[in-house]
Amino acid sequence: MIRSRGRALRRVVPLVLIVALVVAGLALGVWRWRARGGEQRQASARELWTCPMHPSVIREEPGDCPICGMDLVPLEQVEPAAESRVAGHGVVEISPEKQQLIGVATTAVERRRLLADVRAVGSVIVSERLLSDIHTKVEGWVEKLYAEETGTIVRKGEPLLTIYSPELVSTQEEYLLALRSRERLKDSPFPEVRRSGESMADASRRRLQLWDISEEEIERLERTGEVREALTLYSPTTGYILDKHVVEGMRVTPAMVLFRVADLSQVWVEGDIYEHEASLVREGMEATLTTVAHPGREFSGRVTYLYPTLDKATRTLKARLEFDNPGLALKPGMYGDITIAAPALEALAIPEEAVLDSGTRQVVFVKEGEGTFVPREVKLGARVAGFRPVLSGLAEGEQVVASPNFLIDSESRFQAAIGARTDGDDDAHAR
Repeated sequence: MIRSRGRALRRVVPLVLIVALVVAGLALGVWRWRARGGEQRQASARELWTCPMHPSVIREEPGDCPICGMDLVPLEQVEPAAESRVAGHGVVEISPEKQQLIGVATTAVERRRLLADVRAVGSVIVSERLLSDIHTKVEGWVEKLYAEETGTIVRKGEPLLTIYSPELVSTQEEYLLALRSRERLKDSPFPEVRRSGESMADASRRRLQLWDISEEEIERLERTGEVREALTLYSPTTGYILDKHVVEGMRVTPAMVLFRVADLSQVWVEGDIYEHEASLVREGMEATLTTVAHPGREFSGRVTYLYPTLDKATRTLKARLEFDNPGLALKPGMYGDITIAAPALEALAIPEEAVLDSGTRQVVFVKEGEGTFVPREVKLGARVAGFRPVLSGLAEGEQVVASPNFLIDSESRFQAAIGARTDGDDDAHAR
């Protein structure tokens, strides 16, 4: 019995020693692996290299920046970035001394009364409402031209030209004949006969009226019975002759434009409104116009029409404004600066320089504590007088970085890149 127990003990003891040695070896290996991993992490923290111009470039060895070619500089110490809700950005810690050195300035998110004056460049054009094309309603030949030059002013009722028209001569003769027939038939005992004489005279008179023969001329024809071979055309409005397409002796028809006359006592101004300001402009808004030709003088007008389409090339909306033109100071073709007085907007707002706008998202840095700046994605309205109305993402009273936010943005991106690199190293060591 004793011998058998001794033999059993001799078999168990070696097994226990072997197991103990294996466990000790594993523990020592784990300790060495952890120590080595910590040393590697510390070494990697000391041996990281980056580009001064592109902090997102991180390398474990010195060399050139793959973006700009500058020499990479060493980093003495790299701290992982704090958590941030904005992808690609990290929380930035800046001491008060460094803030003073780089000139960090913050501004409060507060409710402001934004005066949304919209400025644009415009050109003076003729008002289409005060533009007249002058035609003749009979065919004929120009006998006498009174308005001989383009650019001259004509008054309403002044003669423009006289036209010889055989058709006009025959119509006058028909009217005189109808008058004589009416005189002969007025004593007829038959009502139908009397009415036919009157209707013939009325029809001939109406034809002369449709050819723009004045009542005075018709009365002269009735009184004297003298047929005139020429028709005189008179100006229907007061204005300047912009275009003249007739000379003496020319054959004219009703399809031809003989004169184009414009009343310049009121003019239109067409201005180009930038796309981001188009929503601020409404019809009926008051506006002022200044020109180089009249320095120090302001012309008052209003917006009368906004075109329904946007210019694809300039990304502007064309607006039409009306201006009174005392003394005809505004000449068609002049350029001027337009200021449209849009109504004031009451809203939470921050300065435009506090916003980092990439086109797809808008980011600001919010001050939390004495030296902590946290990136935050926000929604903002269109620029108004140098400010951006806050739609969401900020509360009244919060402090945001106004300058130099581009430096803080670079540091934030750098911290995010370092954090991503450190997390990747930790994952590799864990594996």
